[in-house]
Amino acid sequence: MSEAPKPPTGLRAGGQRLWDSITGEFELDEHELSLAREVCRTVDQVDELESIVRRDGAIIESPQGLKTHPAMVEARQQRIALARLLAALRMPAGDEGDKVQGRREHRPQRRSGVRGVYGIKGGKAS
Repeated sequence: MSEAPKPPTGLRAGGQRLWDSITGEFELDEHELSLAREVCRTVDQVDELESIVRRDGAIIESPQGLKTHPAMVEARQQRIALARLLAALRMPAGDEGDKVQGRREHRPQRRSGVRGVYGIKGGKAS
């Protein structure tokens, strides 16, 4: 078994726990390590934004009146990015029985609703 890859610098507790969990269980290729780094950084960013919202509240006063805290808006965007990164990393969500030779098997990405060829509306077919 190869040595576990080093975590990205500056990870906080949540990102470090996730890094340890991912790299402790899976052997990742370089492109997967790159995604894992971004996943862990994003987890830390979401944690920081959530702590700001807990401190200040979800709604704040502004010159224009009450509005959603900007950290809450950014946390929502970071969660969307996190979901996309995790989907791209394609980590399995199975049981222990899914393990193959000490490593969980990657599941193929599922795609539905694949679109056909696009054409110009009202255009003639060649």
